[in-house]
Amino acid sequence: MIARRIPKTDEPVPVIGMGTWQTFDVASRRAREPLTAVLDRFTTSGARLIDTSPMYGRAEEVVGELAPANAFLATKVWTRGRTEGIEQMERSIRLLRREVVDLIQVHNLVDWRTHLATLRDWQRAGRVRYLGITHYQKSAFGELASIMAAEEIDFVQLPMSVELPDAAEHLLPLAAERGIAVIVNRPFEGGALIHRVQRKPLPSSDLLIASTSMKTLDYI
Repeated sequence: MIARRIPKTDEPVPVIGMGTWQTFDVASRRAREPLTAVLDRFTTSGARLIDTSPMYGRAEEVVGELAPANAFLATKVWTRGRTEGIEQMERSIRLLRREVVDLIQVHNLVDWRTHLATLRDWQRAGRVRYLGITHYQKSAFGELASIMAAEEIDFVQLPMSVELPDAAEHLLPLAAERGIAVIVNRPFEGGALIHRVQRKPLPSSDLLIASTSMKTLDYI
């Protein structure tokens, strides 16, 4: 498994990550059994980063129950207000069953100034290792760029694919300049790009790895 290094610490992280939106929002023990096999395959392949959020229903709870001890767990804060943000992040830590979370991101930039201030306090106190920001829409790229240029953050999560290459032109160079690790969401457009080529022969030169919930890392 190829790895990239987080610029702020030089810590290596495998380039293939796993998203948990919808797929990990399950309640019953029976519904969770297939996810155990998915995570076994994931970790056996050398992958580690699992990305989740309070927005994803029961996903944090399921990740906390099933994820291996060496997983790099990333979650988010998705609410307004300092007190509400702290309460939500405390709940995330309990659900993830970790004393220290690897990465907490401000989900879709909701009240980002408030939450980044809290996360910096938590980072100094050793409760979270890295902090970051996310958005899933191209329309937010301008605001993402402004925050990346002005704030000290460790990660940014953004959409990028062959159909949406804008981030590669406008945000990746800024991330490299500022030493910000990048998590790419929807690199295959939710599986749509794979469906278009699934009946076509594979390229002869290399291996194709595909997942509808895949996340990838760049510039780290």
